[in-house]
Amino acid sequence: MNLIDVNKAFDTDEKCLAFLEQMRWPDGVRCVTCGANRISKITRKTASKNVRSNLYQCLEPSCKVQFTSTSGTIFNDSHLSLTKWFTAVALVINAKKGMSAMELGRNLGIIPLDNRIKKGRKTAWYLAHRIREAMAESEADRAIPLKGTVEADETYVGGRYDPRRKRERYQKPGVMGMIERGGKVRTMRIPTASRAVLLGNVLKHTTPDTTVYTDESIAYKKVGLSRTHGKVSHIKLEWVRGDVHTNTIENFWSLFKRGVVGSFHQLSIKHLQRYMNEFEYRFNNRQNAELFTLTLARMCGVKPMPYKQLISQ
Repeated sequence: MNLIDVNKAFDTDEKCLAFLEQMRWPDGVRCVTCGANRISKITRKTASKNVRSNLYQCLEPSCKVQFTSTSGTIFNDSHLSLTKWFTAVALVINAKKGMSAMELGRNLGIIPLDNRIKKGRKTAWYLAHRIREAMAESEADRAIPLKGTVEADETYVGGRYDPRRKRERYQKPGVMGMIERGGKVRTMRIPTASRAVLLGNVLKHTTPDTTVYTDESIAYKKVGLSRTHGKVSHIKLEWVRGDVHTNTIENFWSLFKRGVVGSFHQLSIKHLQRYMNEFEYRFNNRQNAELFTLTLARMCGVKPMPYKQLISQ
């Protein structure tokens, strides 16, 4: 869905809650604690501090918990309206190069357009990271190996070396990516671009019958012992030799780095994997017409992420 369609379909919190409720409980509302279907809907006769409507209470004697459609989800205890949440999701998933927290906040009216005060910056940043949290591939999905023809390549994220900064010349975070030809991409942080790390990731994320294409790095030398291995020599200005190339995964890294430089400008190393998850998720679902609905469904299945948890990572 594009932004106009989202704003038309979900212009009130009641419509947003009804949509979330239908996604979470297509066969009827169930208790978020015990799973019972004996539920009573509470109708508020007077205004209260809790702005969420559609309040339910479990009728099981051992439970009796009260909950809403957002309870136990990443929307839980958010002071932002659901209409802004839905708009934020549409903005993020449709931004090919990503969207910074400042830009997201201005579009949602969280950050003043004159940007003279710091109001709303933390809210927008926190909102963006909670959406990225739902984009992360589950451990079960990451355990599924890549198949067919896979390209692998490592790179470093960061600007040019500046002697005025208190860091080593090569102190940049390393990342590695693998992509199925015509399929999905998978990314990961790496502590170092050593043979043990790169070879280990290739063997972990591919099957024995996979054909792996890499560059001429010596770290990939032993890939051919257990996989069909082809490589191109960039040192010799060789980029393509028949079907042997790493252009696909290099194009993905190029897109990611353009997002870092052009949209985010700078990002924290400790949150780097979450940013890669965002680009990975958009790339893997680039042809999914129901990406908006899929993203909201994933957000309903992700546990709440308190702000203290985010900044402590």
